[in-house]
Amino acid sequence: MCLGIPGQIVEITDVQRQMALVDVSGVRREVSLECVVDDYHPLEKCVGHWVLVHVGFAMSLINEEEAEATLKVLRELGEVQAELLAMKESAPTPPANVSVAQIPELVV
Repeated sequence: MCLGIPGQIVEITDVQRQMALVDVSGVRREVSLECVVDDYHPLEKCVGHWVLVHVGFAMSLINEEEAEATLKVLRELGEVQAELLAMKESAPTPPANVSVAQIPELVV
């Protein structure tokens, strides 16, 4: 499974290579727009648009509402992840007569 993170295109950095600066929750990274640029959505019209970014590539165009909803879910997942980790770290040590292998692993 791959995860696309919403980001907003803020600047075209290299027209030849179709590269742009994308803001992902305050972190700016250069990504390729090669997968989203076409005759209907030329490079020069990309600034301000939202994309799903995966491993340095803008994989698809999305609207602002979809971007906000996705970012909200990702933040919630991050909070759940932090809570699960805290639960795992605060779990009591098993009694001496129970091996660690007998305790189910908490997937985080």
